[in-house]
Amino acid sequence: MLCEVRVFKLHALLLTIFIDTVGFGIVLPLLPFFAEKFGASPLTVTLLATVYSLSQFVFAPIWGRISDRFGRRPVILVTLAGMFVGYVLLAFTDSLLTLFLARAFTGAMAANGGVIHAYVADVTDVQQRAGSMGKVGAAHGLGFIIGPAIGGVFAGIDPVNPNILVPFLIAAGLSAMAFIIAIFQVLETPNYSETSITNRQSRSMFRLLLSSLRARDFLTLLILLMMTPFVFSGIETTFVIWSERQFGWGPWQNGWIYAAMGLAAAATQWYLVGPLTKLYGEVTLIRIGALAIGLGCFLVPFTSGFIDLASAFIVIVMGVSFNNPSLNSLISQHACAEERGSLLGISMSCAAMARIIGPAWAGFSFEYIGKNWPFFFGAMIMIWMLLISYKLKLHRE
Repeated sequence: MLCEVRVFKLHALLLTIFIDTVGFGIVLPLLPFFAEKFGASPLTVTLLATVYSLSQFVFAPIWGRISDRFGRRPVILVTLAGMFVGYVLLAFTDSLLTLFLARAFTGAMAANGGVIHAYVADVTDVQQRAGSMGKVGAAHGLGFIIGPAIGGVFAGIDPVNPNILVPFLIAAGLSAMAFIIAIFQVLETPNYSETSITNRQSRSMFRLLLSSLRARDFLTLLILLMMTPFVFSGIETTFVIWSERQFGWGPWQNGWIYAAMGLAAAATQWYLVGPLTKLYGEVTLIRIGALAIGLGCFLVPFTSGFIDLASAFIVIVMGVSFNNPSLNSLISQHACAEERGSLLGISMSCAAMARIIGPAWAGFSFEYIGKNWPFFFGAMIMIWMLLISYKLKLHRE
């Protein structure tokens, strides 16, 4: 069982994540419309997601290493403050170039996922870890329920001239609120004595990665970890343009689709991941997740309206919600507490690399092959992921 102090630390972190994700959820559905005001093509719009993920790829292992040396709390505070600055920059950008620069900055500040998962691993035991990491995902999901709805309301119902400034400033205000709460409520984890800092400094990140790659299953886990964000980031990035071409939708309708996705993700990760992990184990959940994502991707092009489209995306996000905490839980078990931030930072960097390639490939296939092909390719990749997961299971048996 978690002691009361550890429960308090986890719940305070979850509250901070939730508030910050509301701001992220406000911004995300509006970015394609904002970029199109500056003359961006569908491929250029997807490159906004690519540059965001490129920043995460660079900074995720850096933040993880810093958190191993100096603690999780300082990194969380710095990145939350940086998100506030990034949203203000986005709100007042006046060209496509400055939009890309602001997006790159917010990507660097959002590269704290490895630190957050390391924090959770520090305050939970192995048996509870997947469920607790699922609750981190649930906090993100709840933010996506409220954020896109707020963004859609304040952007207005006109898809041609949405209001961008007010939603972006609201997002900045929420990041400031999350920062203030974190100052007073997010406590440091118990793994930071001077001795442990000395030990952490003696082993380079490169040596840590080489050592981990020699461990059974670790390389397979990294490959699996990259496949889900490759697919999901691609369809998430092209979805707004796809719905505009398919149904003539704007921020209002898309905001409610994102809200439905967030509700499904939150419910799945809060209520299902922990109990199902105890019953069936992480590997089985990874396989179920791959099946769900593949099925949902295949169904999206055949939808005809809000209800069936929302249902297909709910199936997709349930699969993502099974995969991510299960994979992060397994990866965290390959490192001791003093190196957990670095290792999870490396894994988050790999996921960010997938989010760099995924939107670019989805944008290319959308523009040059056909608007439905990001979804069809996603279904094919999930079949591949399912087959690879059998290799992981054989090792664990």
